Amino acid sequence: MTSVRAPIPVSYFGIAVGALALGGAWRVAVPLWHLPQDIADVATWGSLAVWLALLALYAHKWLRHGDAARAEMNHPVQSSFASLVPLASMLAAMALLPYARGVAMAVFVVSVAASLVLGLWLYGRTWQGGLAPELVTPAFYLPAVGQNFVAGTAAAAFGWPQLGMWFFGAGLFSWLAIESLILGRAATQAPLPEALRPVLGIQLAPPVVGGVTYMSLNHGAPDLFAQVLLGYGLFQALLLLRLLPWIARQPFTPSYWAFTFGVAALPTLAMRLVAAGATGPVEWVAPVAFVAANVIIGFLAFKTLALLLQGRLLPAATPSR
Repeated sequence: MTSVRAPIPVSYFGIAVGALALGGAWRVAVPLWHLPQDIADVATWGSLAVWLALLALYAHKWLRHGDAARAEMNHPVQSSFASLVPLASMLAAMALLPYARGVAMAVFVVSVAASLVLGLWLYGRTWQGGLAPELVTPAFYLPAVGQNFVAGTAAAAFGWPQLGMWFFGAGLFSWLAIESLILGRAATQAPLPEALRPVLGIQLAPPVVGGVTYMSLNHGAPDLFAQVLLGYGLFQALLLLRLLPWIARQPFTPSYWAFTFGVAALPTLAMRLVAAGATGPVEWVAPVAFVAANVIIGFLAFKTLALLLQGRLLPAATPSR
């Protein structure tokens, strides 16, 4: 007997973010290492298909399950994942740019406006206080850090570098403020429940996603600050590797896609440094990280597809009383 399934959680947009970020990594890798363009095209269009499918499912949720969608938006943790919708859409706009500039521009304008409105609403709610310390997780990065960094990269791609600098500044200083809050919660409060631990994968994203934004705005110079951001990203990657046995105490769920934005952005930053003329250890970090990103995201895609084929991708519906 097939169980009734709940509508799509907004956090599933992490799947689109990871897929689109990997497609972006391939678009950097192709000219750098003379890899087949066809692979980059498949990665790009495949990730765009995932993004469109998730948009359709999420729109259906608002149309047919509005109460569940509103409850999610009012939840102190789940609501942060709503930022993934405009964030993924900005990544989609950059993916579309080489193929259909007019469509890409329309997606960019709408998604940047949505990210600003949503980010201010969610981050502003945090400033009003009253949040229990145990509810502070790396998901807090998404509204004020993730959205702003990606908006900065996208603005530069569309030819508005000054706008990109403003978004980069908003993301950078929000990241520095929120990082200490998250570390304080981790050190002084009870450990995260097992179901929430995969969200720690988001911790990898700020330095490397911010590094990609910075490289988009500084004319591609492999300068000190770009190297510093990569170094902190590598440290975070090693830290998450050390924590992985503690994080992965539950069976696979789509929440593990929280790792993928940082996993794809790390080699993207390293490859951009190499393409800009950086030499030394980064020349072997870039290919190793790129292969690792493909393996990790490929594994998550395989596990996710298996859940889909088994009819278990969506969570079971909560019985009504």
